[in-house]
Amino acid sequence: MNTKYSAILLSGLILSTNVSPCIAAIHSHQKEPVATEVIQTQWKGKKVAFLGDSITDKSHVGTTKNYWQYLEEMLGLEALVYGINGHHWIGVLEQAKKLKEEKGNQVDAIIIFAGTNDYNEGIPLGDWFRTEKTSVEVAGPSREIRLKRIPQTDDTNFRGRINNVMAYLKENFPTQQIILLTPIHRAQAYFGKDNIQPEEAFPNKSGLYVDSYVNVIKEASNVWAVPVIDLNSISGLYPMCDAQTPYFHNEKTDRLHPNAAGHYRMAKALAYQLLAYPADFKY
Repeated sequence: MNTKYSAILLSGLILSTNVSPCIAAIHSHQKEPVATEVIQTQWKGKKVAFLGDSITDKSHVGTTKNYWQYLEEMLGLEALVYGINGHHWIGVLEQAKKLKEEKGNQVDAIIIFAGTNDYNEGIPLGDWFRTEKTSVEVAGPSREIRLKRIPQTDDTNFRGRINNVMAYLKENFPTQQIILLTPIHRAQAYFGKDNIQPEEAFPNKSGLYVDSYVNVIKEASNVWAVPVIDLNSISGLYPMCDAQTPYFHNEKTDRLHPNAAGHYRMAKALAYQLLAYPADFKY
């Protein structure tokens, strides 16, 4: 068939069925995406641990394939998956301990993708540091009393939970690459009468929007000297827009969990970012 004529027929079909061209384009690729080429990079063959929540969980919540599986195909890395459905950052600490117990130092990099459940639970943000008056040696030599800041470790707040995880990782995986990912955008989810989660246009019970938790993850990058990849931005996933629902599990009941198409899009965005970072620090 003439190519020009085919294009005209397709255009007519879209108009006649009153379907958004964006939705039609996504639906035309609803079969599970496949990464057909392994990029020859520093990540090939590296053992990468993935910590996080349901979007990372090996049980494939809302999808048939996860982003870390696509990264295996795209970058040739080996994924060691410890993410657990429903986990907050307080649960990430337990995942990190399990990683240490099972793999020791036989891991090259650790990627953490968590925070959306802390937002949904309404966990207070807290502070990065507490201060106390401490004697310190200065020029002279002599000693002065100054205010020393110390990472606060209260696991009832978000920054304290992150401090606990990062302190453990820095102590137990000192030579590994550690990378943080910001939570993606989230719309409504209805998992039953006792688990209804409004879209991010609404604050949580602490009066905080999800943006605040995303920004704390960004801050953690500087506090703990680790890279952060802003998946909230670069994935392009925006489930509040109806035209983007084909990237999510269920248009009516679950615009929180990406489906295979959504995971592929996340992985593709991540792959290009990961190319900018060392996969390990061996020498």
